[in-house]
Amino acid sequence: MQYSKSIKKIDGLSVKDFYETHADHLKMELACGERGLRRVIKEGSVNRPSLALTGFFKYFANKRLQVLGAAEMNYLRSLSTEVQRERLSALVDRSVPCFVVARHYNPLPTMKSIAETRSIPIFRTSMITMDYINAATLALDSEFAPSSTEHGTMMDIKGIGVLIRGDSGIGKSECALALIERGHSIVADDLTCVKLINERELLASSMELNFGHMECRGIGIINVGEMFGVRSVRPDKRIDLVISLKNVTPDADEDRTGLEQNYYTILGMDVPHVELFVRPGRDMARLVEVASMVQALKRIGHDPAKEFNDRLIALMAEETKQ
Repeated sequence: MQYSKSIKKIDGLSVKDFYETHADHLKMELACGERGLRRVIKEGSVNRPSLALTGFFKYFANKRLQVLGAAEMNYLRSLSTEVQRERLSALVDRSVPCFVVARHYNPLPTMKSIAETRSIPIFRTSMITMDYINAATLALDSEFAPSSTEHGTMMDIKGIGVLIRGDSGIGKSECALALIERGHSIVADDLTCVKLINERELLASSMELNFGHMECRGIGIINVGEMFGVRSVRPDKRIDLVISLKNVTPDADEDRTGLEQNYYTILGMDVPHVELFVRPGRDMARLVEVASMVQALKRIGHDPAKEFNDRLIALMAEETKQ
């Protein structure tokens, strides 16, 4: 079993960064409280403060983004201005990062007053409450997810996410280029960013700077999308398989049966791992492609090596009986 390195976790996300990154797809606009954009979201989830607005704070998730839907807004409208101020101030006193008012409701005058005097941002969104909560939860989960970087090239090979590793100069990019020519897609070249999503899925992407670009030794930097079409590039992909390219040595121990499954560990997750040895004249792209197809078969319950081994054992058992 092999391991990755340099795990990175964040303890908080500023409201400003969250807003600037996700405002478009969450359909958010700042209504008031701009001076409070420096506040920090400390938990990667959202909260509807319905009970807190009634004065019950025992289980109040104050570190989360606070979402006010139709129920909360109509409840506040039913209160007098003085009680509104009292209830909302009690929430702000507990250091909530910000409020988001869903369904395109306008913040109440009391809310605007508190936002400006207490420097607490209030956003509006046209999305219905549950749709916003689901989308914001995914966005925050991605922001707070543990992350790492891997020295390798990430490919999407017929739906299987393959991270191709190996020493510098061994031919990772050349292998990836041959795979792109065969209709597969590249996610990241040379340095792959990885996030652990929902503690069960590794999502790979490239750095923003080199997205869609590759380095080919002797040629230089190429734009993959412009040369091979937009289908040859994708922004992210789950890692299903890790393939390590290695220089062949006299004592190289190559797997001849495929019965033993090895793993490479990234962010605490074990990913199936295959080692392929580089030889002159060997079509590494074809071997990577076949290894990916074998992994695809295994994912749906078909293990060619095990099936052959079972047949061999059954045949030997029959011959023993005779």
